[in-house]
Amino acid sequence: MGYSSELFSKSVPNRMDNEISKNHEYWMNEALVFAEYAESIGEIPIGAVIVKDNKIIGHGWNNPIQSCDPTSHAEINAIRDAARNVNNYRILNSTIYVTFEPCIMCLGAIQQARLSEIIFGAEDHSRMERLNGLDRIKYDTAQSLLYQGGVLSRSCARILSDFFKDKR
Repeated sequence: MGYSSELFSKSVPNRMDNEISKNHEYWMNEALVFAEYAESIGEIPIGAVIVKDNKIIGHGWNNPIQSCDPTSHAEINAIRDAARNVNNYRILNSTIYVTFEPCIMCLGAIQQARLSEIIFGAEDHSRMERLNGLDRIKYDTAQSLLYQGGVLSRSCARILSDFFKDKR
């Protein structure tokens, strides 16, 4: 898929392999299920799943309001679930699918968990420190973290925009 060997490598292929594209869409749809659940309990609708060997090993949704925990983002909750399920704080050779571009805190947790790849849906246009600007953050250069945005971006953005429209 044309990944470079840089620390953070963005894949923006002109033609995605159909099988890989459909696989990413399948797992993003699974993450959307958890985003819908977050919305149903009054949380910002962001969901995440962690996939290894074509199986979900962890899942999560935004839950900072109900848990009174500002770190209870979908990505963090999915990492915690996966770590418990694999019985290890390192979640090697795994991909996280998240419906919204991860924040800096979540990126740090993803890196610490040693996930291999981030696939996200909607981009966060409101933050100055976006995923594309991670050259400002120093990580262990021995680990390569691949990422790709825009998978089912319309569906992922729509659930967020509808949520905030209903709040107004």
